Amino acid sequence: MLDPSSSEEESDGIVEEESKEAMAPQAGSRISPSRTSESSGGLAPSSSRSSARPISPSPSAASEEKEDLEKMHREEEERKKKLQLYVFVMRCIAYPFNAKQPTDMARRQQKISKQQLQQTKDRFQAFLNGETQIVADEAFINAVQSYSEVFLKSDRVAKMVQSGGFSANDFREVFKRHIEKRVRSLPEIDGLSKETVLSSWMAKFDTIYRGDEDPRKAQQRMTASAASELILSKDQLYEMFQNILGIKKFEHQLLYQACQLDNLDEQAAQIRRELDGRLQMADQIARGGKFPKFVSKEMEAMYIEELKSSVNQLMANLESMPVSKGGEFKLQKLKRGHNTSIIDMGQEDENTLSKSDVVLSFTLEVVIMEVVGLKSLAPNRIVYCTMEVEGGEKLQTDQAEASKPTWGTQGDFTTTHPLPAVKVKLFTESTGVLALEDKELGRVVLHPTPNSPKQSELHKMTVTKACPDQDLKIKLAIRMDKPQNMKHCGYLWAFGKNVWKRWKKRFFVLVQVSQYTFAMCSYREKKSEPQELLQLDGYTVDYSDPQPGLDGGRTFFNAVKEGDTVIFASDDEQDRILWVQAMYRATGQSHKPVPPTQVQKLNSKGGASAQMDAPISQFYADRAQKHGMDEFISANPCSYDHASLFEMLQRLTLDHRLNDTFCCLGWFSPGQVFVLDEYCARNGVRGCHRHLCYLRDLLERAENGAIIDPTLLHYSFAFCASHVHGNRPDGLSTVKVDEKERFEDIKERLRVILENHIVNFRYFFPFGRPEGALKATLSLLERVLMKDIVTPVPPEEVKGVIRKCLEQAAQLNYERIKDYAKIEGKKREMYEHPVFCLASQVMDLTIQNVGRLVTPAKKLEETIRLAELVIEVLQQNQEHHAEAAVTSSGDQSAFAWWTDLMVEHAENFLALYAIDMDAALEIQSPESWDSFPLFQLLNDFLRTDYYLCNGKFHKHLQDLYAPLVVRYVDLMESSIAQSIHKGFERESWEPVKSLTSNLPNVNLPNVNLQIPKVPNLPVPVAGLSVNLPQIPSFSTPSWMAAIYDSDNGSGTSEDLFWKLDALQTFIRDLHWPEDEFAKHLESRIRLMSSNMIENCVKRTRMAFESKLTKSSKSTDFRISPSLCTMFNVMVDAKDQSAKLCAMEMGQEKQFHTQIDELIEESVKDMIQLLVAKFVVILESVLAKISRYDEGTLFSSFLSFTVKAASKYVDVPKPGMDVADGYVTFMRHSQDMLREKVNEEVYIERLFDQWYTATMNLLGTWLTERMDQQLHVYQLKILIRITKKKYRDFRLQGVLDSTLNSKMYDTVRNRLTLEEATASVREGGMQGISMKDSDEEDEED
Repeated sequence: MLDPSSSEEESDGIVEEESKEAMAPQAGSRISPSRTSESSGGLAPSSSRSSARPISPSPSAASEEKEDLEKMHREEEERKKKLQLYVFVMRCIAYPFNAKQPTDMARRQQKISKQQLQQTKDRFQAFLNGETQIVADEAFINAVQSYSEVFLKSDRVAKMVQSGGFSANDFREVFKRHIEKRVRSLPEIDGLSKETVLSSWMAKFDTIYRGDEDPRKAQQRMTASAASELILSKDQLYEMFQNILGIKKFEHQLLYQACQLDNLDEQAAQIRRELDGRLQMADQIARGGKFPKFVSKEMEAMYIEELKSSVNQLMANLESMPVSKGGEFKLQKLKRGHNTSIIDMGQEDENTLSKSDVVLSFTLEVVIMEVVGLKSLAPNRIVYCTMEVEGGEKLQTDQAEASKPTWGTQGDFTTTHPLPAVKVKLFTESTGVLALEDKELGRVVLHPTPNSPKQSELHKMTVTKACPDQDLKIKLAIRMDKPQNMKHCGYLWAFGKNVWKRWKKRFFVLVQVSQYTFAMCSYREKKSEPQELLQLDGYTVDYSDPQPGLDGGRTFFNAVKEGDTVIFASDDEQDRILWVQAMYRATGQSHKPVPPTQVQKLNSKGGASAQMDAPISQFYADRAQKHGMDEFISANPCSYDHASLFEMLQRLTLDHRLNDTFCCLGWFSPGQVFVLDEYCARNGVRGCHRHLCYLRDLLERAENGAIIDPTLLHYSFAFCASHVHGNRPDGLSTVKVDEKERFEDIKERLRVILENHIVNFRYFFPFGRPEGALKATLSLLERVLMKDIVTPVPPEEVKGVIRKCLEQAAQLNYERIKDYAKIEGKKREMYEHPVFCLASQVMDLTIQNVGRLVTPAKKLEETIRLAELVIEVLQQNQEHHAEAAVTSSGDQSAFAWWTDLMVEHAENFLALYAIDMDAALEIQSPESWDSFPLFQLLNDFLRTDYYLCNGKFHKHLQDLYAPLVVRYVDLMESSIAQSIHKGFERESWEPVKSLTSNLPNVNLPNVNLQIPKVPNLPVPVAGLSVNLPQIPSFSTPSWMAAIYDSDNGSGTSEDLFWKLDALQTFIRDLHWPEDEFAKHLESRIRLMSSNMIENCVKRTRMAFESKLTKSSKSTDFRISPSLCTMFNVMVDAKDQSAKLCAMEMGQEKQFHTQIDELIEESVKDMIQLLVAKFVVILESVLAKISRYDEGTLFSSFLSFTVKAASKYVDVPKPGMDVADGYVTFMRHSQDMLREKVNEEVYIERLFDQWYTATMNLLGTWLTERMDQQLHVYQLKILIRITKKKYRDFRLQGVLDSTLNSKMYDTVRNRLTLEEATASVREGGMQGISMKDSDEEDEED
């Protein structure tokens, strides 16, 4: 019988192999003459050379042909070696009795590929571009932006991904560590913890990283990959090592069947033969004295004892194996009962199906149409039907008369039985009074299947004794829906080795359990679970010829798997074709079954066919012998050098492991470890040889750029070191010479690689990944430096080696970032160069040409950019590498010196930068102050670093910039003093608001961004040969009012306060690290501010007095905005002095006190001057009305003139214009002061003194005329002035205690008395009175 599992492709492979074998002798015969001629040492005869066509090939063609043949020979030898090795590996997998698949190994994550890295970059960039629906705040967006720029776009990450050392979990952990500090630095929010924010950010990160991919699919894929990383079945192990060794599928099938790997007894006998052979070999070595070369002669006897001891241990392990069990992953046989059977003994996957996994659910629709042949009942008798599915509920139709028993009632049922029993009964209602139940007339029991007809049919009913109608039929339809997971069903004959052991017809269902798992199940009637099942994984289905001795069934087909063949037969050809097609789809096999009619046609065209009725075992044996497999099967394992074979196996396995989808870092999978362990134990491979080969292979991969876990290297190195120094890690006391020599060579190679890793720690362990790798590297280097396994290496020696490595690392890292900065700067400058825009010169403008255009400003810009990169490198070192020696519990005792070495590394790194920084600063112009941002950038980083603060570089930076700061402050002080002097000389005292109100309304950026950290000097200072940049005119920045909350100060004062504040901000933002110098700068700035403000106050007070002196003394005087501006200057000076002049150092607090006292005195003087001005104006008014004093000639003349003229014309009232003018002056002054002056206290003080002084003046004037009677016009003017003054000052908030003073009472009483006298004498005051009235005078 042909092997049904062989595919067309495999058959082609067999033919190809046969053709190769047939062509090999021909090739050999073709080259034999040339070989003979070469071996004879002579050339062909001269006659042959004279012929037109040479008989022998040319020497070059012969050499090429020889090389090709040698290459073919080497490849053939390599293939045979792999086939032989695969035979040994198959036996280890088929019957393991020493090793188990480890379950405690760390699970490896899926590695990130280049495509996945680019996809991740695109997804994060899409989020930053706002192309996703993920809602995030600004802080999260900034964190993602930083993560994308620093991590995802890093060339170190790209190199790590190319090496296969990054997993998705690494990406997640780096982001988590990246945001932890950001989240901790966020302000506290009530009701929202930092852990909640962190969890929310990580959830958003997962959403961005996953993109549009369905998380369920990702979870399923991760679960599948995790399963393959854990325990593997035998079939999976076979397939893995087929890929590792390059074995074809048909070769595996030949070897599997020929080796009888499914026969446990044969495998146990094979192991016994191997162990006996190893004992005989040990005896031969002892008798012949052919020992390996050991480091000591005494080890030869120990070697024989070790060989025998290892064989005895294997024999003990074999004895402990149960006979019915074929290893750790072989299923135990199940005891056969009345309801159970052996379930798929050929299936050895841990995911073997159980009966409960293939339970189906069916929906039945039973439609009862009518009953035929019901004649014995009266026409009016009531009949009905019931229907039920075995084990389910019972349903009833409607009632009908016996004359017309039709219903059309449908009943819906759900069952788990593939062969359910449907019972339908016919009843008639009992007419008896005492009848408890209706009478059953007949019944029918049906066994529908999904293949049953769906249309209604007549079924003969089994009638009861009470029904005389014997030919009773019922018409009904039963529709049994096929579930989605049932692919085919029907009755088949079956016979197999492990299932269906008796040739019998059964009901079969092909069930789909999952996308890749199908099962062939046989069911009995009214049973939900299958009686027996066959999981089709790995089986191959094909048509077959009828089998002799099997009665039943017409057309045959079978399902074949290693060690199992199941024969099926159906009753017709069409049913067989449907079954084979369904099973062909289920198995997923590559071979497509062809019906026998087509096979006969192909055979008739292609020649004689193979023997079809031969036994399957004989067929496999003949097939294996035909393809030359018998030599590998019958080979004696004891005659092979298993050390070299295992070396090859381990190397190929490592290559396969490093190229799979897992981020393994050199660790084998559990299945690979299991097979390698079993091979070593079964074939006597020494542990030291195994680990030495492993170390050599790992070091070769590491030298070629692969990422290898140093913990793995440490494990193998410690094993070898322990063995070489006689500690017997695997129980072997003998040490071979070659093992010791290889160990010393590997030890030196390992030391070189570890030192190189430490030198390139930023590139071998980027962003602290792989986790713990740097610490493991340090630990391994310490172990490698040990002379033996007992004496520890002195810490100073280890520290010295690592210090030297970190010194090289500093040089390497700085050179790399310097080159990166140069390339980045040259590219940026090339695109910014104006010539780049000209098409005719684009080709001539190269990066090298642009690089030569270096100016001091450009050099400084490059130095600042380089400083940013330096800081970024140091921050990453601190974040990801500085704590590499700290354990998870915080213990740092093992490498307590690592932090000190990292600090030294940072200082060396900064020292290299200091050389370039000093060179850049030396070429800067002494008039330029653009280098201060460089100091701020570096100092802000260094002062917050616990280890680098006030270190070598930090002190060098202070020494470099301290003279610049002092010189800058000196120049600023002189410049500000000069600007004050010149500013007050040409000061117009116009308020800032009036100056800026005419400027165009321009939307300016944030105020804080407009204020430079380093203020520019306004004008050149006399005597200094520096060209200082100009500060812009104060009238331009319209945002100045918003800064100081004042919009009425003068230009010079606001300019002064802004400069002082900017200078102090600059000094404060320097954050000078040395306390003494920082205090000196602060003290000097405060003292300078105090002197400048003092000068401003004095100049303002002098200008105020000068302004008043030059102003009018009559009621035409108006409070100008410039006077109010001077008051506001005082207010601003007081506010700014509290900020600019206050000191917190002992006696220097007097700066602020002295300025406050000076400002108060100046304000007091200004108020007194202004009040005196108001008094003078009132005196001028009183002087005008004094001309009407009683008894003067001028008074009599004025009275007579007015009376005479009033008879002819309308003469205005004399004196009212005087009163109105004064009132207008008073109100205007009050409004102007109230509106323009920003200090309420000063206004209240001014109004109090103003009211008191003017009221005292009125009282004094009236007192001087105590003996005289006031003229009526004097009285009217005084009454109007007094009443208006009282009312207006009361409205301005003057207190009643001040308003109702004794002087006011005196004036009021006098004017009231004079009013009464005038009323009697003159006949009235025309509505002017001292009495209070709710109505204002008409003149108002």
